[in-house]
Amino acid sequence: MAEKSFGQEIRERRRELYNTEGLTREAVAKEVGISKSFLGYLERGERSPGRQEVVKKLSATLKLDYQKLSLLAKPDLRSLLEESAPDTPDGEVEPKRETEASGPHPVDQLLDAGCFLERTKLKQIFECLRVKKNLILQGPPGTGKTWLAKQLAFALIGEQDDRQVRAVQFHPNLSYEDFVRGYRPAGDGKLSLVDGPFLEVVNTAKASSSSVYVIVIEEINRGNPAQIFGEMLTLLEADKRTPAEALELSYRRTDNERVYIPDNVYVIGTMNVADRSLALVDLALRRRFAFIDLEPVFGQPWRDWVHNQRRIDMDILTDIEKRIQSLNDEISADASLGPQFRIGHSYVTPPCGASIDDGRNWFRQVVETEIGPLLDEYWFETPDKAEQARQRLLEGF
Repeated sequence: MAEKSFGQEIRERRRELYNTEGLTREAVAKEVGISKSFLGYLERGERSPGRQEVVKKLSATLKLDYQKLSLLAKPDLRSLLEESAPDTPDGEVEPKRETEASGPHPVDQLLDAGCFLERTKLKQIFECLRVKKNLILQGPPGTGKTWLAKQLAFALIGEQDDRQVRAVQFHPNLSYEDFVRGYRPAGDGKLSLVDGPFLEVVNTAKASSSSVYVIVIEEINRGNPAQIFGEMLTLLEADKRTPAEALELSYRRTDNERVYIPDNVYVIGTMNVADRSLALVDLALRRRFAFIDLEPVFGQPWRDWVHNQRRIDMDILTDIEKRIQSLNDEISADASLGPQFRIGHSYVTPPCGASIDDGRNWFRQVVETEIGPLLDEYWFETPDKAEQARQRLLEGF
C-alpha cells in the first residue's frame, strides 16, 4: 500500500478530531498561529518560510508524529488547509473562508507596480529566493535593482510592511561590529555590547516564526562582505538554518551562547557590476547566494507603463527607446566598457509623483544632467567620444 501523503494524513486526523472534539479548520489555523498573508502564500505554494516551525505546531495541534509529518509534508505545504479541510456532518460543506489566496499573485503585484521583467523571469527570481533564501540582484546602473529588491521583499511577506523589511547599505567603512555585534560607547563612559541590524532581524524572526523577515543590502560589494558577515556567512546557507548548526560569535553575551539564523529570514542584496572601484565578490559569498542578472528592459511594457502613468506621448517614448538602445549597442561594442555599462531603463522612467508636462524637454534634461555625466565617466580618456554620444541622443529630437 502506498504511503499516505501529507494532505491525506492531515485530512484523516482532522476528520477524527472534528467528530470527537469539534476541531474546525478555523481552529487549526488559529492554533498554529498562521497570519492571513502567510496562509495565502502557503495555499498558493509560492514559498515556505518558517516551514519547520509550522509543521511542528501543526503536528502538535493534530497530535501527529512530527518526524513522520515532516517527511510527508510537501515543501510548499500547499495542502495545509484546503486538502485537509473535513466535511461537516450531514454532508454539508464547511463554509469557504476568505483568505489572501484569492488576492493578486505576487508576480502580478510586481508587474502592476511597474516591473518590466517578463513573468517567467519573475517566477524564476521568486523560486531562487524561496529555495536559496539569499539572493543578489546584479546589473548595470539604472536597471532598478534597489526598487526590485524592496518590492520582492514586500511580495515575499505578503504586504507592504516596513517593520518586516530592514534596509542597509554596505560601504568600505562598515565592519562586523556595525552589522552583526560589537562594542559601542555607552552613556556612562563605558563600552556596551550592542547587536547590529542583522542580529536584530534574526532575533525578531526567532520570536515570530510564522512571519517572514527580509534584510535588503544595497551595494553589497561596496564593503567587504566576508569581513562584515563573519560567522554569519556560514549560517546563511539554507541547509544550516537550524539550532543544531548554531555557532559561537566573536562577541558573546554568555560563555555558552550560540547563534543560528532561522529559516524565515531572507537576504536580498544589490550589486553594481559597472563600478570599477568595487572589488570582486568573495567565492564563499557567491556559493551562498543566488545571482540574478538584470538588464535594461524597454519594449512595450515600459512604453505602456510610462505612457499610462506619466502621460508621455507614445511616439516620444518610441523615439527615446530607439536612441537609448542605439547608445547601449555602442557601449556594449566598446572594448573598454561592455554590456555591464549599458544605460538602464530607470534613467528614462519618471519617478512616482513626477509631473511631466513636456516629454521632450524632460528627456533633454535627463540626458544633460544624468546620462551625459555618466558618459563622461565612461569615456573620461576620450571626452570627444562622450560628447558625440550625447549629441546623438538629442540630435533631431
